[in-house]
Amino acid sequence: MKKRMLAIMICLTVATGMLAGCAGKPNIPENGGSISGNVIDEGDKDRDLSAWDDEEDVPSESKMNKFMSKNNGGSFNLLGGTKSARGYTQTCEAACAAEECDASYTTGMTCSPEIPFNTEEYNYVKENGFLNTSITPLSTFAADVDTGSYANFRRMVNDGYGLNDIPSGAVRTEEMLNYFDYTIDDANVSSGAFSVQYETGTCPWNKDNTLLMMTVQANQVESSYKGNNYVFLIDTSGSMASQDKIDLAVIAFKKLANTLTDADSVSIVTYSGSSTTLLKGAEGTDQDAIDDALDEAYMHCYCYGGGTNGSGGIEAAYKLAEDNFIEGGNNRVIIASDGDMNLGITDNSGLVDLITKKKETGIFLTTLGFGSGNYSDANMEAIADAGNGNYFYIDCMDEAKRVLCDKMSQTFVTVAKDVKFQVEFNPAAVSEYRLIGYENRTMAAEDFADDTKDGGEVGAGAQVTVLYELVPAGEGTDIDLKYQEDRTLTDAAASDEVGTVSIRYKAPDGDTSTEEEYAVRLTTGSASDDFNFASAVAEASMVITGSDHMGDSDIKNAAERAKDSAAGDEAREQFAELIGKF
Repeated sequence: MKKRMLAIMICLTVATGMLAGCAGKPNIPENGGSISGNVIDEGDKDRDLSAWDDEEDVPSESKMNKFMSKNNGGSFNLLGGTKSARGYTQTCEAACAAEECDASYTTGMTCSPEIPFNTEEYNYVKENGFLNTSITPLSTFAADVDTGSYANFRRMVNDGYGLNDIPSGAVRTEEMLNYFDYTIDDANVSSGAFSVQYETGTCPWNKDNTLLMMTVQANQVESSYKGNNYVFLIDTSGSMASQDKIDLAVIAFKKLANTLTDADSVSIVTYSGSSTTLLKGAEGTDQDAIDDALDEAYMHCYCYGGGTNGSGGIEAAYKLAEDNFIEGGNNRVIIASDGDMNLGITDNSGLVDLITKKKETGIFLTTLGFGSGNYSDANMEAIADAGNGNYFYIDCMDEAKRVLCDKMSQTFVTVAKDVKFQVEFNPAAVSEYRLIGYENRTMAAEDFADDTKDGGEVGAGAQVTVLYELVPAGEGTDIDLKYQEDRTLTDAAASDEVGTVSIRYKAPDGDTSTEEEYAVRLTTGSASDDFNFASAVAEASMVITGSDHMGDSDIKNAAERAKDSAAGDEAREQFAELIGKF
């Protein structure tokens, strides 16, 4: 008990130290307390969500005293002095900083149990290779709007990882691409569910090949607002007791809650050795009740900790979501965790099976990953993919604001589910092709029209960006077959089409899919900033992962092209700065 009390006391001295996030120059407090600059304004519901103040949003010393006195019979006193503890150093030159400065600060994490270095878990990614168009003309895959891989990559670079230190499974090219916004010209905005824009140009890492870029955007839809039914499922196990985990998660949830209306419902469940329900179906505007429950989750984590029974928490959260189900509304479980599950169902496949069953309830899922050291990206991504969900990694308050506020509709308002793409390439124009990324989203061609096969979920205004490397007809590798010769081409093959992209999707509450189709042709003229930037992201990803198809890829060339095509976009400038460190 004494060790736990000491850990809590040290930790609370720095409880808000690193929570300021990635943007702006932090105001470092001398002896604990809050950092100014990156907490969403608590004004009225019409406020500008980009406004921040310095309000402290973790439980106060007095509140911790009352909680500990009630539950442990002890008292709590903040300790002044050093904040170096276990030595987590963060500089304000973080890649996502809006301005450079020389200041650095060290925040303590003694409250976390010691974790063996680099026990983080990532799924193996078997890279897509080139396919012969005459033999395999169809490329089929599910939509993926996750962005967790990029934010996690940013965290690694900011923590000092070198080019060869980053696990290859941590970098998923599609999530790197989809973190950024791309332009859909007015001429390409359709009246359907999706708008499609594409561009072709010379492949930067193989001048003999063509690079095809396609951006598919879910159009905003008019619908009567029925309300949000949110269940916050918060991991309060011992491994979550640090500033970049439970502190960041609690503040992020408070800020999300502050955007809700009286038509919304919030429930809160925590899980460690077992699950605990802290709030049931509170009205969205009952900020005091929501804040109190979140504070209790915070204190549970620091005072009790324990193992991680994720499956028990998932069961409880979905039960609450069903109990408060809003017909025609947005019903969603939001998990905040480091993904480290060691009680109940602990293996990846078991968790996926559990979530797959739960998605049949019509409840969607969002997973928010936090922390490092023991982080399981493998679990967080897998359960999101299985649960009609999306996955994000939160490395700072700016990212929490981006995901939970700035892009709220894209994150939480699903406008199309089971979204699948199928591209048919024209063998008269394309000899071979390679889909860059989406390795864990590829599907059999026949699954495209099978409504029983799961696709991906896409939120309002969300974009899916796809790159293909194309080998022109007449190039590539000839394959001699014993039982067949060249297949007869249709009249359509003589057109100027490179291929056709088909999109299949269901309404959020529907069971039958609808299909849209778009022809793709070679484009001419100078490459756009979008094209150059996306190609830089792909090139950097290939270098980092050691791709077999990287050709003449060079990280410095990618950084320079990303910088030149940033076009004043801070997120793009951040990326160029990140990869420029290698």
